[in-house]
Amino acid sequence: ELQLPDHLELSEFFRKTYEPTGAFNGKQFEGGRSWAGARPELRAIGYDVHGVAAHMGVLRRYIKVGDVDLLVAELGLYGVRPDLEGLGIAHSISVMYPVLQQLGVPFAFGTVRQALRNHVSRFCRKGLANILTGVRVRSTLPDVYPDLPSTTRVDDDVLLMVLPIAR
Repeated sequence: ELQLPDHLELSEFFRKTYEPTGAFNGKQFEGGRSWAGARPELRAIGYDVHGVAAHMGVLRRYIKVGDVDLLVAELGLYGVRPDLEGLGIAHSISVMYPVLQQLGVPFAFGTVRQALRNHVSRFCRKGLANILTGVRVRSTLPDVYPDLPSTTRVDDDVLLMVLPIAR
């Protein structure tokens, strides 16, 4: 349902949100691109008088857990405008929770950098989610740039936040 002006506004929001974590992180949102990798199936976007205040994307995907392929919800593209930090992830996920239930997935997950441990730990203390460490996450880097080949990335240094939905 987003129109071009919406994507442009989100692109600028993500560029400003992610660029401080590394130049490449912001660069992928240049040119009006409002997604990284796959486009979110659903988005929760918070607005205020200054524009986009917060964003969280959801994408259903199959992941392999042991030998089993499970359809789950991946949470990503999480961002809160810097002047609103500290009001964010718990509220964002609580807004998304009923939607996640409607999707009928057993759980939702998101990966975060170790630097965000304290941030997500506050949310997990309320019992709404768990943080798992030592989980090997293997993902395919998207063709963000047409001149770069797609590659597989293995990351052992991420935190996996798991949010039980149906079980």
